Amino acid sequence: MTNEKVTSALLYLDGVSVSFDGYKAIRNLSLFIEPGEMRAIIGPNGAGKTTMMDIVTGKTRPDEGDVLFDRGQHDLTKLDETAITELGIGRKFQKPTVFESHTVADNVLLALKGPRGPFASLFGWRNKVEREKIDSILTTTGLIDHRDRLAGEISHGQKQWLEIGMLLAQDPAILLVDEPVAGMTDAETEQTAALLRDINQSHTVIVVEHDMTFVRALNCKVTCLHEGSVLAEGSIDKVASDERVIEVYLGR
Repeated sequence: MTNEKVTSALLYLDGVSVSFDGYKAIRNLSLFIEPGEMRAIIGPNGAGKTTMMDIVTGKTRPDEGDVLFDRGQHDLTKLDETAITELGIGRKFQKPTVFESHTVADNVLLALKGPRGPFASLFGWRNKVEREKIDSILTTTGLIDHRDRLAGEISHGQKQWLEIGMLLAQDPAILLVDEPVAGMTDAETEQTAALLRDINQSHTVIVVEHDMTFVRALNCKVTCLHEGSVLAEGSIDKVASDERVIEVYLGR
């Protein structure tokens, strides 16, 4: 069976391809993410970055290839989106989706991992959640001073951090984060890099991003995708100086 493959990788993609109406969005993609790793995924528009995340989270089924999780124990191509989330794969989309009419703290409360049955509503289990857990997440994301503000009142950058906090509340094994610094100020961008480095001390993190200054600040291995497969991989300096990456993505 496919999922008996021996691999040390937390996330293992090998020979993955997918087509939409004859267009090959992903072609023979292989990507291996080790437990505890931070990886930045870069590449031009249409390189397959979003499709790759869709495949990992079960939104898109590949036509062929292996997509395995947790050292090969789980075949993600056989699971739906909910089951994949419950395994510990969390995703943050580019546009933040917070509950704007709730407080910052309540957004985290609503996201917290725990029983979700009819008796575990806000009046049951979630009421007993220690305030410390929420405050710990808000401290990590730099939002502790805003805990009682409505989420609709905080800045765009702070909403991005809140959504990262909501993802942390689910305690995923791996976080997929899509363009977290789009629309941020330089100061917010720096803070986001520091936040993700902090989160990476206890979680595996994959970041899809265009901002190369931000990618450099993450100080991690970089994979450049082009036309649905890996064009280059390695340190930011190695990838940024690769002639093919310069030609198709970075320019001169």
